[in-house]
Amino acid sequence: MNDTTHLGRLLLVPTPLDFGCAAELIGDIGDALPALTIATSARTTHWISENAKSTRAFLNRVNIHTPLTCSIQDMHIHVLPREAHKSGDHTVGAMDSQAKEWLAPALQGFDVGLVSEAGMPAIADPGSSVVRAAHSMGLAVVPLTGPVSLMLALAASGLNGQQFAFVGYLKKGTELVTHIKALEATALKTGQTQLCIETPYRNLQLLQTLINTLSPNTRLAVACGLAVAPDVHSQTVAVWREQAKHNKLPKLDLPAVFLWGA
Repeated sequence: MNDTTHLGRLLLVPTPLDFGCAAELIGDIGDALPALTIATSARTTHWISENAKSTRAFLNRVNIHTPLTCSIQDMHIHVLPREAHKSGDHTVGAMDSQAKEWLAPALQGFDVGLVSEAGMPAIADPGSSVVRAAHSMGLAVVPLTGPVSLMLALAASGLNGQQFAFVGYLKKGTELVTHIKALEATALKTGQTQLCIETPYRNLQLLQTLINTLSPNTRLAVACGLAVAPDVHSQTVAVWREQAKHNKLPKLDLPAVFLWGA
């Protein structure tokens, strides 16, 4: 909205979970997002983005469904710095002043959309500094409805959905096994489900490490290709080990969420 007599809002705009997937898996955006989210995105002209290229691709898909207010070339798109992708921007003071600059159009009545490559921004993705800045500026923060891969995976896992923790990417190298065992101990002691993600080309390697490290009675789930070509598996590690012996592990060549617990 461009009403200069009122403050604009910070819109948290979820995007389809098919980013990076093969073209044949990418359908109409109307099948992935609610009509209100699409319509609101179509009339938003100011954006804060994890990746400008993916944001333009998202807006192209919106435009096919609902014509944009202005051309993509005339959109104002600010890109979160690379360091936010690597280490996050959730610590107090991280990029807060820069975020306020990006949100300045909201003081003139323009809504500003925060968008990541896939799913809900600021969850397993950067953007929390922008949300903090919006609150400090007195702007309304409005999360729009759309897919959140972590919640979809948890709901489909059969694991404890009352207590859970997202731990991001696991430690690498020699620390990986120690990290997995420590998280498993927490899960078994407290009942808290543990969730993590990995770069797709490392998915199968991580699955094999989890199978080899976790206790036989621990439940391990993996949810792959959510909202695109959903493939969810949930069973005890003992069953996973039997499947591994017979080369019956899933391919996991799409983005995946890993979960384990009691």
